[in-house]
Amino acid sequence: MSRQGRAGGLRPGVPFLLVHLAVLAVVAVGVSPVALGVALVSYLARMFGITAFYHRYFSHRSFRCSRPVQFAGAVLGAAAAQRGPLWWAAHHRQHHRTTDRPGDPHSPREGFWHAHLLWLFDPANQGTRLDLVPDLARYRELRVLDRFHHLVPTLTALATFGLGVGLAAAWPGLHTSGWQVLVWGFLVSTVALYHSTFAVNSVAHRFGRRRFVTRDDSRNNAVVALLTLGEGWHNNHHRFPRSARQGMGRLELDPTWLGLRLLARLGLVRDLQTVLARALALAATELSPRAGPEVANHAPPRPRPAPATGRPDRSSRPPRGPRPRRPRARLLPPRAPVPLEPPSSAP
Repeated sequence: MSRQGRAGGLRPGVPFLLVHLAVLAVVAVGVSPVALGVALVSYLARMFGITAFYHRYFSHRSFRCSRPVQFAGAVLGAAAAQRGPLWWAAHHRQHHRTTDRPGDPHSPREGFWHAHLLWLFDPANQGTRLDLVPDLARYRELRVLDRFHHLVPTLTALATFGLGVGLAAAWPGLHTSGWQVLVWGFLVSTVALYHSTFAVNSVAHRFGRRRFVTRDDSRNNAVVALLTLGEGWHNNHHRFPRSARQGMGRLELDPTWLGLRLLARLGLVRDLQTVLARALALAATELSPRAGPEVANHAPPRPRPAPATGRPDRSSRPPRGPRPRRPRARLLPPRAPVPLEPPSSAP
C-alpha cells in the first residue's frame, strides 16, 4: 500500500494520544528526586518486559521458562502499554518474514515516520494474526491479556498513583504527591518507552553500522541500544534472530542479556540460545562493505608476519612429511671357531 493510501485510512488511538498530551502536566505537578527515581525504575522494568519477553521470548523463543514465569513476563511487557503479547509477537514475526520488503508492517522504505509511528494507526495492523503465533495462542491467559490489553497499563497507572500517595503520607519531607509520581512514574516513562522502542524500527534501519550482510537495512546503533537495553544492535539481531544475546562485540553492552543470565542463575529461565563461535566466525567472512572497526573482533585470524630476525616464520612452512625409516642392522650368525694347530716340536 502506498503512503498516500495509508495516510488516508489512519486511525490514531485515543489512549495513545491522551498519554502524550498528559505529559504536559509536568508543568503543574513539578518534579522531585523521588518522582524521577520512580520514573527510571518504571522505565527500566517495563523495557525489560518488552525486550526480554515480548521480543526475545514470545517473538523468537530465545529461551525457555515455566508457565508462571511466562505469564509474569507477559504482564510486565503489557504494563508498557504496547498492546498484548500475541499482537506484538505476531507483528514482529511478520516483520522478520518480509523485512524491508512488501508485507513488512513498519519498513522505513515506506517513510521514516511510517516506520516509527504511523504504522500503528493503519487499520490493517490493528488485529492479531493468530496464525503467526499458534504456539502462544494455545495459552488462555495470554489470549486474555491480548484481548484486554488496556487492563494492565490501567492497573499500573493506579498503582503508581497509590505509591505516590503512600510516600507523601509516610514521608512528607520527600515533597512528592500521588499526581506527581503518576505523571513522572507512568506517563512520562511510558512516552519514553514508546519512542525508544519505536526507534528500533525507524532509526536502527536508517542510521548506524552494518556488521553483517543481510537482506534488509538493519544497522547497529549504540544510542538506540543504550535506550532499549541492547535492542539497538539490530544488524546483529537480524543476522542471528534467535540469539538471546544481541550485543556480540566487546563494547556492545546488552543489559537484557545480562538480566536473562541472572534469571537463569536463579532458575527462572533456561536454555538461553546463543551464537556458536563457529557460526559467528563463518558469518564474519561475509562482512558488509560498510562494516565498522568492531568487525575485527570476529573476523578470521590473519597470518602472522615474519619475525624481525629475518628468518622465515615456521608457522608458514608447509608441513613436513614422515621421516624415512632407517634399515635395521642385520646380525650375522657367529662364525665357527678356527682350530689352532699345535706348535710343532723342535728337531
